[in-house]
Amino acid sequence: MKKQIYDKDNGLSYTLHGDYYFPNLIIDEEKATYGKYGMLRKRYLKEHKSGYYQYLILSGKLTKHLNQIDREVREAVERLVEQMAEKQGVTEQMKEENPMEWVRWMNSIKVRAEEMVLEDVLYK
Repeated sequence: MKKQIYDKDNGLSYTLHGDYYFPNLIIDEEKATYGKYGMLRKRYLKEHKSGYYQYLILSGKLTKHLNQIDREVREAVERLVEQMAEKQGVTEQMKEENPMEWVRWMNSIKVRAEEMVLEDVLYK
């Protein structure tokens, strides 16, 4: 038996492993660089949108999707935190004069910004 064969009908090459020919398939998936928000999206898809999750896995698009969602959410949270901090008067001067108060305000702002963005982007 030949080690390699090519099927003209479907355009696939096959390699012999033992008694069986397996197709030479390469999944062209980008490297996983997602963080917290990508992992939250993955869990949400698994638990609530299993059909779409399976589609993304089988089409090799899951990692690209999670990387994109993670990047979008991170950027949106950063923009929103800056806007909210500016609106509420949380400045660098406050950071120098009363760092603990500044941290308290920034933590509060970040939590609220994340809630807003996660609801709009991540859980849709």
